[in-house]
Amino acid sequence: MRSGLRAVVVVLLLAGLAAGCGPGDAPDASPSSSSPASASPPVPTLTPIELPPPGPPTGKLLADLRQSSRDAALGRMEVWIGNDTRHDVTPIRIRYTDPRFRRPVAGERLRLNPSRSERGYPLTLPTRPVCGAHRGPARLSVTYGGRTVSLPVTDDNDIVARYVASRCLELAVDRVAVLEFADRVPTDGTREGATGTLTLLARPTGAAGQVLRIDSVGGTPLLGAAGPAWRPRVTVRGDGPVRRIELPVRPARCDDHVFMESGGATAFLVSLHLDGRPGSLVVRMSPTGARAAIGFARDSCGL
Repeated sequence: MRSGLRAVVVVLLLAGLAAGCGPGDAPDASPSSSSPASASPPVPTLTPIELPPPGPPTGKLLADLRQSSRDAALGRMEVWIGNDTRHDVTPIRIRYTDPRFRRPVAGERLRLNPSRSERGYPLTLPTRPVCGAHRGPARLSVTYGGRTVSLPVTDDNDIVARYVASRCLELAVDRVAVLEFADRVPTDGTREGATGTLTLLARPTGAAGQVLRIDSVGGTPLLGAAGPAWRPRVTVRGDGPVRRIELPVRPARCDDHVFMESGGATAFLVSLHLDGRPGSLVVRMSPTGARAAIGFARDSCGL
């Protein structure tokens, strides 16, 4: 029974890694270890069936932005379109236009949206958004049935604003040093309850006069500090040596659910100061490093 459980966990983890840790394929992608992953292949989104609202249809399409942890791992968000008309709608073209992005973003997985229903369509987040001041609202254009309609888009959770702020910080940090995790996770043994070591590398670019300070590293639902919280307070100079920050690690939890929900298992929030300005960004392990880290957690949990 134990070996069967282990096999199921391994299969689910590898499937999650394949979906959530693919390399970026956008034409303007930059070599950043913390850049969003590619939005391909798409992952089906399961949602509960919603009953139509009371009263007759308004005859309108409604649009709002949403993002799950899996979407974030894939470097995307989703635009959900509510079809409050009397007719089914099958989009043949969706374009999201936002002054914070350099060009419109195309909707993916175009498919039938039945009357009085809603469907989510993935939007790949651009790796180089516009950093600085922005003007104008976001709009969504939907082409279907020989017509194109333009819709306002709600973003109650500030998905785009948070993404642009984080990504622009990543680009600024990358000009000083590239942050990445080592692919190996050495341990003090293979027994149940073992402690491992994650290594965060800061590779300076040679930019003289700029200073980056790594203040703290947050854990994930699967991996946490073995002992005191990770607060390295390491200074990295743009023209200085490579810095290796060792983080003693143990599984934060060992239940099946946390292994199956692997989208954010190896994505770590790094708090820092860049030339004295505070900020935080997410640094994701590579697919190879993620497999090693999750394999360590599985062994340490005795699965």
